[in-house]
Amino acid sequence: MLRIAICDDEMEARDALRIQLEKLMIEDAEEIIYEFSSGTSAASWLSKHPGEIDLLFLDVEMKGLNGMETAEKIRTFDEHLNIVFVTGYSDYVFDGYHVGALDYLIKPATEEKLRQLLGRVRTKTAREEALTYTVKTMEGTWRFPLSDILYFYSDKRKVSLVTSRGQYAFYARLDEIEAQLSPRFIRIHQRYLINPAHVDYLGSDSVTMHGQTLPCSRKYRETASHKIARSMMGGSLI
Repeated sequence: MLRIAICDDEMEARDALRIQLEKLMIEDAEEIIYEFSSGTSAASWLSKHPGEIDLLFLDVEMKGLNGMETAEKIRTFDEHLNIVFVTGYSDYVFDGYHVGALDYLIKPATEEKLRQLLGRVRTKTAREEALTYTVKTMEGTWRFPLSDILYFYSDKRKVSLVTSRGQYAFYARLDEIEAQLSPRFIRIHQRYLINPAHVDYLGSDSVTMHGQTLPCSRKYRETASHKIARSMMGGSLI
């Protein structure tokens, strides 16, 4: 599933790009999720919906927050989003490397250029699929890079996925998540499954992660302590 967003302050430009993309997208597997008319609205929405978009086409010459400024803002909270700059000037020179831009397009984009670009994004997304965790809620489908996840916390029928930027609740069983993500994630308690890469301190009956102290129960203590210590010393858990 490839989810795409377009950000351009000109409706005609958004419509033209959407029509071109719709001709090349794989039916029932790819879709244009959102269209934004300003960089401010795009950055604001994306900050509240981590991982919901895989590819953003971002116009460079927008009023208010321009494309480069928008990309810089997005990178403060999302390092992984594929960003493609779009510009109407063939001689327009800009440096997108410092915001990790995937590519840039000259308006109007050619069919061949778009086909090649989508092929690259599909390959990249498929390769990264094993390194992400997908959460589906009533609000949408979000993907989280495993490296960004601190831990999972279970409370009755709900599980909360916790990152340094916030937590996201969904219905699941912690046992099933553990089976899916082991050995990258370690069970330390009936209610906690952690990413050992983020452990700052390993105590006798607790671990500290980003200033948060989590309990390590007797049932899991010996095995968990061994694995966490190995991770903290740079050893592989896989």
